[in-house]
Amino acid sequence: MCGIFGCVLANGRAAPMIRTGLKKLEYRGYDSAGLATIYGGSIFVKKGKGKIDELHQELNFDDLPGAVGIGHTRWATHGAPSTVNAHPHLDCHGLVAVVHNGIIENFQRLREELEARGHVFKSRTDTEVIAHLIEEYLGMGKDLLQAVMDAAKRLKGSYAIAVIYSGEPDKIVVARNESPLVIGLGDGMNFVASDVAAFIEHTNRAIFLQNGDVGVVTADGVRLMRLE
Repeated sequence: MCGIFGCVLANGRAAPMIRTGLKKLEYRGYDSAGLATIYGGSIFVKKGKGKIDELHQELNFDDLPGAVGIGHTRWATHGAPSTVNAHPHLDCHGLVAVVHNGIIENFQRLREELEARGHVFKSRTDTEVIAHLIEEYLGMGKDLLQAVMDAAKRLKGSYAIAVIYSGEPDKIVVARNESPLVIGLGDGMNFVASDVAAFIEHTNRAIFLQNGDVGVVTADGVRLMRLE
């Protein structure tokens, strides 16, 4: 099973908290890991094949800047274990970062459709199509929430998704279908994760998302709605 952890902080640096949160999900098993944060209008990513501690020693996850970010531990399904196939995945312009648990059954058809419209893919994963779909809808003038909702409607299969976007740097947008995802409610900080174990040292208040739930998570609140 893959693991997701993300946080939105009113103050402080997200990356060290994401790294320690992912460590608490190691029991789920994984072959690669990565983090993405937002700072100064840009998305910063570090990822690779291997264990979190080994990658941290090599890459220093903690120096990623910013108070908002997402991270992931991956078991390879579509695409072999490698740095390029590790999450987070980006859109063409590096403005959208996505982590995802589950399997997108129609990803090949979506990928071919997006490539025909000029999108360039870097990995062999099913997850990368989500980032490019969101890019498409953002390009139509939609905000991140609506872009994620429209992208989710195109997906067939299981997913727990967490998304950040440099154009809306104060939030994480999440969506769930048949893969677990939970939101943690803290003080001046909120979390998204595959399991409460990832954030239990910070808060014991949690919202367990149901199939079809979509959420916007900021440092001072959470807004939930249904995918229709």
